[in-house]
Amino acid sequence: MWIVFDYGEVISTRTAALPTLASMLGTTADRLEEVYWAGRDLYDRGQSDLDYWRGVGEAVGADVPADLAASLTEVDTEGWLQPDAESLALLHELSDLPLALLSNAPSSFGRAVEQQPWAKNFRHLVFSGDLGVAKPDPAIWEALARQLETTPGECVFFDDRQSNIDGALEAGMGGVLWLGAVPAREELVRLGVLG
Repeated sequence: MWIVFDYGEVISTRTAALPTLASMLGTTADRLEEVYWAGRDLYDRGQSDLDYWRGVGEAVGADVPADLAASLTEVDTEGWLQPDAESLALLHELSDLPLALLSNAPSSFGRAVEQQPWAKNFRHLVFSGDLGVAKPDPAIWEALARQLETTPGECVFFDDRQSNIDGALEAGMGGVLWLGAVPAREELVRLGVLG
């Protein structure tokens, strides 16, 4: 059985970079958070870093030339690269099992994740920005199963968003809402994956 994890707020902690990004754009953290998430779906589906940050900048009244977009991307990426210690411990415990990562994330972020030391625990790293589709679209589960060379019924998926769990279940996968590494481990014991 494949064990598939989401990334943001599952493997990683929530980003703390929004105040820094807001300062770089000359706006407040509250205003930035609103527009940051409003445009994220397109970014996660393959929009370029430059187009995403120009859209964010336009929404907050800031001009975003290419060099600023590159700096914003770097700060944003670093903000999401802070792993949760308990999640990393669980990945280490599972490292002999077939693990995959399925994340709604821009392609540039995917390249950064591939360089992280803990990424070696995964046999496959799948990012929505590379596919042009995002969770919970049906097409992303089909793409994941093709990449893993398996059927949806041979996968159990952990995510912190119920809408993504619902999408996995509709695709025929097992789906477990992420409540932390300890409950996830208990669920894997219940499923017979761990002793």
